Amino acid sequence: MQSNDNEITTEKLTQALIKLQDLYHQKKEQLEVLHQEINELHSIIKKLTDVISNQSFTSADLLYSKSSAKEEKTSEDYFNETISEEEFKGTQIKRKIFSKDEDSEEHLLCVLKFNDFKTLDIKFIEPEERKITETSDEFINLFLKKALVKIKDSNPDLNIKYDFLENTNIIKSIHVSNLTKMNDYDLITKQIEEILRKKIG
Repeated sequence: MQSNDNEITTEKLTQALIKLQDLYHQKKEQLEVLHQEINELHSIIKKLTDVISNQSFTSADLLYSKSSAKEEKTSEDYFNETISEEEFKGTQIKRKIFSKDEDSEEHLLCVLKFNDFKTLDIKFIEPEERKITETSDEFINLFLKKALVKIKDSNPDLNIKYDFLENTNIIKSIHVSNLTKMNDYDLITKQIEEILRKKIG
């Protein structure tokens, strides 16, 4: 009888240990993302500080005239204006996809970073749980066919690279380069979100 009690206790402790390990890895991933965001905010603050320092040597009249010139632009001016590649450098747009289970705590599933309006880094949180592979039906139908193939039709220079979990075919992250449109980023985000919804649904 005591032996059975010991086995039950050991099993419960093992299950508790597994849950704690999963929680530890999840929080560690979230902490890494948070740390990265803090570094990015620090970088933005530094850039703004430099801009303000430089502008402080500009006369008030000149600053006012620049501000007025910007306000006089119509919406058509912005569509017709050519923006140089140099102006995009250092630009980063980040989106996060969370689980939407009302009965449990919200979890971060994926981070998508669009850099310089050219490259897109997609990082899956806890990829071993999602088990997304190149050959899975969801990935082929939702990501490859409905996103990448459509984008590549108008942008043949598009490139994609995968990082896998060690010794598996599970995708850990995706790197897409030579993107040219914000709409492409929107489309990829939408399809990745659909894949994750199906995986946790």
